[in-house]
Amino acid sequence: MFTRTVSTDDLARLKREREDADREYNAALTALDGALLRLRDVPHPPPPYDEHQLRPLNEQWNLLAVRPIGTGWRGRFWSAIWSAVSPLFERQHAFNAALVEHLNRNTSVHREVATSAATTLTFMHEELIKTIEFQSRIVQYLQTITPYVDTKDREIAGLMRRINEDVGESLMGSAGALGDVADELRKRSESMTARERRYQGQIEDVRASFAVVNQVTQTLKRELERLQQAAPPAITPGSDTKTPAKVSGSSLDSQKYVGFEDLYRGSREDIRNHLASYLEEFVGATDVVDIGCGRGEFLELLRDRGIAARGIDSNHEMVEVCKERGLVCDEADALGFLRAQPDASVGGLFAAQVVEHLEPSYLLTLLDTAYLKLRPGAKLILETINAASWSAFFFSYIRDITHVRALHPETLEYFVRASGFQNVHIRYLSPHPDDFKLKPIPVSSQSLDGTPSSIALAMTLNRNVEKLNDLLFADQDYAVIAERR
Repeated sequence: MFTRTVSTDDLARLKREREDADREYNAALTALDGALLRLRDVPHPPPPYDEHQLRPLNEQWNLLAVRPIGTGWRGRFWSAIWSAVSPLFERQHAFNAALVEHLNRNTSVHREVATSAATTLTFMHEELIKTIEFQSRIVQYLQTITPYVDTKDREIAGLMRRINEDVGESLMGSAGALGDVADELRKRSESMTARERRYQGQIEDVRASFAVVNQVTQTLKRELERLQQAAPPAITPGSDTKTPAKVSGSSLDSQKYVGFEDLYRGSREDIRNHLASYLEEFVGATDVVDIGCGRGEFLELLRDRGIAARGIDSNHEMVEVCKERGLVCDEADALGFLRAQPDASVGGLFAAQVVEHLEPSYLLTLLDTAYLKLRPGAKLILETINAASWSAFFFSYIRDITHVRALHPETLEYFVRASGFQNVHIRYLSPHPDDFKLKPIPVSSQSLDGTPSSIALAMTLNRNVEKLNDLLFADQDYAVIAERR
C-alpha cells in the first residue's frame, strides 16, 4: 500500500501559511510606502540686511565739525556760547562715533548670516530630494523580491515535474500494481504546480522545499523497490561485525569482541566523558536510537538526562550487558530495525564508531532510510575514526579486523548531504597531546651558530615538522552532525 507523505490537510495548511505570509508582506510593504517622506516647500531665506541709512550715518555723525571759528566780538561771543554747550556736543559726538563704528562692524556679519541661511536652505532642500529618492528605490527593490523568488520557485517546480514525469514514464511498462505509484506521481506533480507561487523570499523556505522534495523521492524509491522485486533486497555488510556494528552476519564470537572493546576502546568512564559532549544535541528529544550502542555508555547518559532512548546492537553479549544495567536495548540489524519503524517516528539517531564497519552500499541505504524515519528537526550524529589522521588510521583503524572501509571526513559529510540532511557540519574530536607530536627546533642565534643559512634551514625544517604534525597527529575522531528538515 502506497503511503502518502503529504496529506490534503498538509497542502491546505501550506497554502494558508503562504497566503498569510503574502498578506503580511504586502501589508508591510504598503505601510513602508505610506511612511515615505513627501517633498515640502522650503522656507524662504531671510531678506538682506537693511543698509540704506548706513552711508548718511557715516557722513553726518561728526557734530564737532560745526565748532565756531571767528575773530572780534562775534568770535568771542560764539566762543563763550560754545564753551557752555560743548560738553553736550562732545558726549553726543562720542555716542555717534560708537554707534557708527558698531553698525559698520556688524554690517558684514549680517550679510554673511543672510547668505549662510540661504545656502543652508538650498542644501537641505537638495538632501531632502535625495532622501526621498533613496526611500523610493528601497520600495522598488522590495517590490522585486517576490517576482525574484517566484521565478526560482517555478524553475524548481519545473525540474521536479520533469523528474516525476521521467519516473512516471519508467513505470508505464511495470506491472499493474505500479498504477498507484504513477497516480501518486501525477498528483505530486500537480501539487508542485499549484505551489509555484508560494512563500516569501527567505532562503530557509527554499531549503525547506528541497527537504520535502527529497522525502518524496526517497518514498518513491522505496515503493519502487517493493513493487519491482519479489522480496526486499537482503543487504548484508559482508564482514561488518563490529560489536557496535549493529549489522547482521557477524563472524566473530560475541564474547571475544566484548573483551576486545574493553581492552582497546577504553574504560566505561572514559567513553562516558567522551560521549557527554553530544548530549546538548538531543536536548528536548524523545525516541532517540543509538545504533551500535555497545556497552550502553551513551544510553546511560541519555537516561540520566531524562531523554527516552533505545539501543540496538548485533552483538548478543553487548545487548545482555545493556539489559543488565536496566537499559532498553534490542539485538537487531541497523537497517532492518529502521525499516520496521514508521516514517518520521524517530526523534534522533546516534552512532559512534559504527559507519567504518559498513559496506558502502549498506551505508548509503542506511542514510536514505534514516532520513525517512527521522522526524523533522531531529538530529543525526555519526562518529568515526578520522582516516585523514595517519596515526588514527594506523593505530586505531587497522587494529580492528571488523573495519570495512575508512571514511574521510569530507566523504561522509557529502553522503549525509546527498541523502537530504541539512545543517551538516563536522566536529573533530580526541586531539593528540602536544608532547605526543614532533617538536620544532628553537630558532635563535643562541641555539644555532647564528649564520643566516642555519637559521633559514631551521625555519624550513620547522615548517615541515608542522606539516607532518598536521598529517600524522590530526584529531583522532570526527563526527558528522546533521539535521533532518
